[in-house]
Amino acid sequence: MIEKPKYYMNFNGAKEFILLKLSNELSDKLYYHGKHHTLDVLRITEELCREEQIDEYHTILLKTAALLHDIGFVQSNAEHEKIGCEISQEILPQFGYTPGEIRVISGMIMATKVPQSPQTKYEEILCDADLDYLGRDDFYSIGKTLFKELHAFNILDDEKKWNVIQISFLEKHNYFTTTNKKRREPQKQIYIQKLKDLVATY
Repeated sequence: MIEKPKYYMNFNGAKEFILLKLSNELSDKLYYHGKHHTLDVLRITEELCREEQIDEYHTILLKTAALLHDIGFVQSNAEHEKIGCEISQEILPQFGYTPGEIRVISGMIMATKVPQSPQTKYEEILCDADLDYLGRDDFYSIGKTLFKELHAFNILDDEKKWNVIQISFLEKHNYFTTTNKKRREPQKQIYIQKLKDLVATY
């Protein structure tokens, strides 16, 4: 006889609900923080859970947090992590998540707030998934979407300033998981040097 799992989370139902909410309610000016980013973070979270040998239960919690980590953008750019936690508390009970599970998920969401501040292994995984692209081949193309978003919201309009900001951000950033220290950090260091070389020409 197969033992039933000791949890009742309807992850697939929650996923469908969350992605529909993101599709319908996110601003079309979120060129970086759009639904595509959430799906990218979900994909990398699944990869990291496999590589870091996370059990099924915590993998479900992590995947849920990945789906919700930027949902606060449906309301505001400011304090979106805090808003995301509030939305999580509204959404997740109807999909069988307990108050304790929602607290763990909220902790993961808050850990992604820059500067990232993970306190647990699971929070480290979500943080690394969120900024995985910093050491990936699509770093430049994704970076352009973030600059475009910042420009659209009148936060930044100078590409030279943007490159200086990127250097500072990359230098302060750390990967936390063994997996991303190995597979992303070396390429990130190359990007830092290339950006420094570019900025030196200004």
